[in-house]
Amino acid sequence: MQPIINKLNVFVTDAAYKHTLSVVRSLGRRGLNVYCGSSSASPPIASFSRYTKQTLVYPDPKAFPDLFKAFIKKSSKKLCYGIVIPVGYDTTFALSKAKNELDEVQIPVSDFESLSTAASKKKTIFLAKELGIPIPHTLTPTSSMDLKGADLNYPLVVKGVRDSGFVKYAYDLQSLKQNINEIYRQQGEYPLVQECIPGAGHGFFTLFNNGEPRAIFMHRRVRMYPITGGPSTCAESVYEPKLLKFSLKLLKALNWHGVAMVEFIKDLRDSEFKLMEINPKFWGSLDLAIASGIDFPQLLYTMVLEGDVKPTFNYKTGVRFMWPFPDDFLHVIDKPLDIKPFVLDLFNPRICKNIDFTDLCPNLTQLPETAYLLRSKLRRSASTIPR
Repeated sequence: MQPIINKLNVFVTDAAYKHTLSVVRSLGRRGLNVYCGSSSASPPIASFSRYTKQTLVYPDPKAFPDLFKAFIKKSSKKLCYGIVIPVGYDTTFALSKAKNELDEVQIPVSDFESLSTAASKKKTIFLAKELGIPIPHTLTPTSSMDLKGADLNYPLVVKGVRDSGFVKYAYDLQSLKQNINEIYRQQGEYPLVQECIPGAGHGFFTLFNNGEPRAIFMHRRVRMYPITGGPSTCAESVYEPKLLKFSLKLLKALNWHGVAMVEFIKDLRDSEFKLMEINPKFWGSLDLAIASGIDFPQLLYTMVLEGDVKPTFNYKTGVRFMWPFPDDFLHVIDKPLDIKPFVLDLFNPRICKNIDFTDLCPNLTQLPETAYLLRSKLRRSASTIPR
C-alpha cells in the first residue's frame, strides 16, 4: 500500500549552501515540514535551523545518479514528502534527467534538454547571439594553438563551459594557453575566451511556469567573493527594463520551467548589458529577493501545489543585503579598501543580513567556519612569502 503523501512535507537538497538555508527558513515559516539532504556526512548549515525537521545523507548525485534516484524513491515513501526542491547544480541535473521516472514526487525544474542548454555557457552564448541579446566578444578555441593568430586584447577571461568556479584571467598569450589547457584537463572541453568587461554585475531572477514568467527580481552586486568574480557577498535590489527584456526573451526561448538566474554585466563603456551566463537553479543571493518582497521558495511551493501562482512582478528597490560571515568577511580580507563600507553596512540596522535571531544556530556555525577559512588563507599567503 502506497503511503499518503503529506502536502506539508518538502525535501530540499544541498543543505550545506547558504541559499538552501534561505529556502528552509522561508518554507519553515509557512509551517511546512522541511527535510534537508546533503551528500556530505558533515553537518551542513541548514541542518542547524529550527525549521529543519530532519537532515539526510544521500549518494553523490553526480558520481552515483542511479543511487541518488533510488534514495529519492525510498525516502519519499518513508517520510511521505511529495515535493523535492533541488538547490545545487548536480542535484538539479540529476532530478531533471530522472523526473519522468520519479512518479512519487513532483520536481519543479525544467526539462533536461532546456536545462542542458542553460547550463552550458557556450550554448547559452550561441542562443543569445541568435536572439540579438548583447554578449561579450567571445572566442571558442578547439585548442590553445587556435589563438596564435587571433586579434586578442588582454586581459581576457577564460571560462569553463560548465559549472561555476572555472574562471581564470589571462594577461598574455602564454598565460592564455596555460589557462585553456588547465580548464580543458579539468572539464574535458575547451573553454570560452571572452573580453574582460568593466562594470557591475547584475542578476535577473525569476520563476517560470511552463514558459511563462510568474515572478521576477533584479539586483546589482556591491561586493563579491572571490573578488575576481564570484557570488554576491553584498547586493542591492534594482529594476532595469533592459535586463528584464533580455532575460525574458532568453528564458522564453528555452520554454523555461522553475527558477533561474540570468547574469549580466553592465558595460561601463556603453552602458549596455552583456550576458554572462544562466544559472538554472536557485542562486546565492536568494535572501535579498525575499527581503525585497519576492519569496521565491513559497511561490515555487504554491505553484507546484496549486498548478500555478498569481504573477508577482513588483518588489522594493534600493534594499541592500549582506552575508557577513564568511562571505563578505573574506571579500574584505582580499580587498582591504572595502573594510570601511563592510563595517558601516554590518552595523547599519537598515542593511539586511542573513543573521536571524529567531534561528541563530546556523549563523553561529559560520563563525568557526570563518575562522578556519581565514587561518587557511593566511597559511597559504605565508607559504608564498620568500624566505
